[in-house]
Amino acid sequence: MEHTHVKGVDATMVFKRLLGSLGVGGPTVDTVLDPAPVRPGGTLSGQVHLRGGNADFDIEYITLELVARVEVEHDDGEGEGVVAFDRFTVGGGFRLAEGEERSVPFGVTLPWETPITELHGQPLGIVLGVRTELSVAGAKDKGDLDPLTVGPLPVQEAILEAFGRLGFGFGSADLEYGHIGGTGQQLPFYQEIEITPSPQYAHQVNEIEVTFLAHPGGMEVVLEADKRGGFLSGGHDALTRFTVGHHDSPDWNAEVEGWVRQLVEHRASYGTHGAYGHGDPYAGHGGHHGHGDHHHDDHHRSGPGMGTVVAAGAAGLAVGVVGGMVAAEVVDEVGDFFEGDEEDEG
Repeated sequence: MEHTHVKGVDATMVFKRLLGSLGVGGPTVDTVLDPAPVRPGGTLSGQVHLRGGNADFDIEYITLELVARVEVEHDDGEGEGVVAFDRFTVGGGFRLAEGEERSVPFGVTLPWETPITELHGQPLGIVLGVRTELSVAGAKDKGDLDPLTVGPLPVQEAILEAFGRLGFGFGSADLEYGHIGGTGQQLPFYQEIEITPSPQYAHQVNEIEVTFLAHPGGMEVVLEADKRGGFLSGGHDALTRFTVGHHDSPDWNAEVEGWVRQLVEHRASYGTHGAYGHGDPYAGHGGHHGHGDHHHDDHHRSGPGMGTVVAAGAAGLAVGVVGGMVAAEVVDEVGDFFEGDEEDEG
C-alpha cells in the first residue's frame, strides 16, 4: 500500500471529502463530528449529511466504524496497520430521493479503552478515525473518513501531570497490537505513552511506558521499564500494574513517585533472580498499590517513529506536550494517513 505524502496540506482539506464511489450519480455522504471534547467512555456525537444522487436510492443502513493506526509486528519486522475497534449503526431504512439533502444525528459511546490523542490540546501523534459506511441496494460505500480527537479522562490527566511535575518528560506515543497479559484489556491493541525518566531515575531506566486500561469502575495503570542493563532475558520487560478509581484524589505526585519506585525495585529484583516463577513482591497490596506482571502477550518493542519524538523541555508533561515544529510533522503524518485511505478507496 503506497501513500503519497503531501507536505503542508491543510489537514481539514484532507479530512473532509465527498465521495460517490457507489458510481456516478450515486448518493454522497459527509459526516461532521461535534466539536465538543470527547473522552474515553464518553459520547461521540455529530451528524451524517447525505445528498441524494440522480435517482431515488434506498439507504439500508448507515454505519460508523472507529479505526486506529496501529503498530504491528510481523516476521519481517514492524509495520503499520489499520484496526477497526468498534462499530455502530446510526440510521437507515429509508429512501433518499433524487437530489434530497438529509441529516442523520447520532450519539455513540466510545469504548473506555479508546486511546487519547492529545493532552492540553497538543497532539500525541496517535491517529484515530471515524469511517462512515453507507449501504445502498447491497453495495457498501465507505465514503467518509474523519479524524477523531480524544482527550484524557480526569484521572489520566492527573497522572500524566504528576509525571511532569516530578521531572519526567514526554517521549512519544503509539498503539501496539497485542494484549498485555494479566490485565482486563478489551481492545485488540493498547496505547503506550513513553515517558523519559527524571534525573533521579536516569541511571536506572532509559524510558518508562505508561498504559491506561480504563473501564466503567476505574482504571488499570500499567508501567513498563525498558531493558537497560541487560537484566531481563527472553525479550520481556518488567511490568507493574496499579488500580485507581475515576474519582480518586490522592497526592498524585507521591502516588506516581511510589509507582515508579516500585517499578524500578521490581525490575531490579526480577533481573537479579533472572528467571520466571519468583514470588510477586507486590501481590497482596491493596488500594492503589499494584503488582508485577512479567510479560506481555504478543508484546514487542518499538522505537520512536512517525515524527512524534519530541522533547517536553523543562515544562515536563503538564505544559506543552509537543513543540510547534513537531506539531506540524504530526499533522503531516495524520494527513498522510487519511489521504492514503482516500487513495486506497478511489
